Amino acid sequence: MSPIRIAYVINSVEGGGASQPVPAITRVLREAGAEVRVFALTPRDRRGLPAMVAAGLNPLVREGGLTDHLAAALWLKREITGWGATHIWTSLSRATILGLIVGPKLGLPVISWQHAAYLKPWNRRLMRFLQRRALLWVGDSRSVTALTAGRLGVPQNRLTCWPIFAADPAMTQARPWQPGEPLRIGSLGRLHPVKGYEVLIGALARLKADGFTSPAPLDIRIAGDGAQRARLEELSRQAGLDSLFFTGFEPHPHQFLSGLHLYVQPSRSEGFCIAAHEALTAGLPVLASAVGELPRSIRQDVTGITVPPADIDALADALGRLISDPARLSPMGQAARADMLERFSWDRFAATGSAIIERIRQASA
Repeated sequence: MSPIRIAYVINSVEGGGASQPVPAITRVLREAGAEVRVFALTPRDRRGLPAMVAAGLNPLVREGGLTDHLAAALWLKREITGWGATHIWTSLSRATILGLIVGPKLGLPVISWQHAAYLKPWNRRLMRFLQRRALLWVGDSRSVTALTAGRLGVPQNRLTCWPIFAADPAMTQARPWQPGEPLRIGSLGRLHPVKGYEVLIGALARLKADGFTSPAPLDIRIAGDGAQRARLEELSRQAGLDSLFFTGFEPHPHQFLSGLHLYVQPSRSEGFCIAAHEALTAGLPVLASAVGELPRSIRQDVTGITVPPADIDALADALGRLISDPARLSPMGQAARADMLERFSWDRFAATGSAIIERIRQASA
């Protein structure tokens, strides 16, 4: 049987987001017998590149922009032809649209992985128009898989789910809070409106206005970069939130998580949300908006709490309940860790990916 050579096309080698699990995904594809090379349409901040290089992926990164789509399509066509790809695997909207245009012209089957809970209207229309060109659509979670079926009209016989996360049992665990030390609360994410950090600021401001008193000094840190930083810092200053800090890009997210007692994800929209699942795996309870996969992954009042998105009062009430009893946090976190290691084990992750490769192999025979 001819070898499968997968051109794994991604938007960029930006740190975080959908590029973060690429080494684990490609490891599974390779172990299932496929050759894989990553093709990135633009570099952006390049923070995802070292992990890909360390995984032996030899990624090819186009030195182009975000909107030069014709140039990107021509580059993609030239490079994957030169490499001798037999299949194209795409991730995120731009890569998927270009892959669905280029792939059929080259006679290459396309596998399109969907991560985003939100699609820009024009991207959604384009993908719905092009969706029949894909051999297979893969949702990165049950929630995104359901969205892909509904908004793109993908039938069940060309749709499957591969949760994008494998819980690492070696991940450093968070230590229980001890009386006399600050109560450390944190979040990892882009400083972008979709992450809802202004909602968290509003919730903290409401607790302060209501006269809430924490049993321990609070140390709240949001790690991430983005265009909203100046605005969020100003909102925090206006609210007098002296315990809230914006610490910038975090190069060691697991170390950051292990230093917390509670993780907060106040997003307006999410797909799978890797950061929150890593927090659960680190042994942290998670307070999150009930968006994307989070309501399925957080066991209410057992491993964390979910609240309606963009609801300042609900987030404030839940946050107040959790920090009023800091001794409760560690047992919730340990339950969360056990849950993640059972539900998102490497064996399950690898078995799902191997089954997808076998499906692709049979369809291409």
